[in-house]
Amino acid sequence: MTVTLRVVLDQLVAPTSPDLAEASASLTAALVATAPRGCDVSAIVPSPGIPEEQAIAGLTSETRLAVRRRELAASWQLGVAPGIGKGLIHSPTALAPLVRHDRVNETHQIVVTLWELRAWETPDELPRAEILACRALLSRVTKHADAVIVPTHAMAARLADVAKAKLVKKVRVIEGAPAAGLRVPSDAVGRLRALDLPSTSIVLAGGTAASDGLEAAFAAVVASGWDGDVVILDVPEGDEPALAELAAAAGIPETRIHARGALDRWDRAAVLSHAAAFVTACGRTDWPWRAVDALAVGIPIVALDTPVHREVLADAAAFAAADDLGAALTRALGEDAERLRVLAGDRAKGFAWELSAERVWALHAEL
Repeated sequence: MTVTLRVVLDQLVAPTSPDLAEASASLTAALVATAPRGCDVSAIVPSPGIPEEQAIAGLTSETRLAVRRRELAASWQLGVAPGIGKGLIHSPTALAPLVRHDRVNETHQIVVTLWELRAWETPDELPRAEILACRALLSRVTKHADAVIVPTHAMAARLADVAKAKLVKKVRVIEGAPAAGLRVPSDAVGRLRALDLPSTSIVLAGGTAASDGLEAAFAAVVASGWDGDVVILDVPEGDEPALAELAAAAGIPETRIHARGALDRWDRAAVLSHAAAFVTACGRTDWPWRAVDALAVGIPIVALDTPVHREVLADAAAFAAADDLGAALTRALGEDAERLRVLAGDRAKGFAWELSAERVWALHAEL
């Protein structure tokens, strides 16, 4: 008898986040590759189904629901999940058909994943409707999920501060990883040219939200004496003028600032591979997507000293308090540059979706 693990892949149909879409695709491909004997993987998706260019090889079937993602999210958040059936269900995000079920007698399992806690840590930076939706969803997760995956022990500890004890008991830590196959592309120089970006820069990520820490990162760039270009990834649409003002206030001319939105994995790898350093001053307990990308391409990393950064980056980064990031960046650009490159490459080997997938299979077996 074959045991099927059904993965919720709404992010491949109508992504709300490029990072969640990449993580969903990468993890699912790894689940297919690491499936134990007698097990296979299928998908649960909203209408109109997974686009051909996003198709994942090895999926045995696709349960295509009659509604689109927006309507699906609304119904699932209310506990309405017709047509799902029983079995092992895994969601790479917090969205899942969270309904009352019998895990013991009906072998029906539901596992979800949390990548951030912004609705609790920085609610002032989010629309009220999004906060309410996140908190309502966590309430359903608490009631009906059989396990909740978080990517770091630091997030597990933070979740214990904001969630009920019933949820905390369900938490398991399984790390994320860079997008599957992320590496420096052979056409990196051409990609930089197409993006109208410089061949050398310091790279940052984020927008104008205070918790992104770009004010401290800009100050660090100035304090380090770096007089070259600064590239900012993942800039929310419309934040560009405000970021230019923030940089100018720190002493960086607008002509040296290059703001870009979400790039695909190969463009990100091209930009990061030509960076003198990557600087992150984000203080949230989110999974640090871009810092892990920086590990994968082996560049010096300067990071705000937080539990998440310490756990994920270990010795592959120069850590500092917000007001001392400039000194850390100076070292990362100079005497510590080669050491940090080597350590980043070594640390990156510890993050792979195949390793995460094996732990996901083990979790479902445990349940």
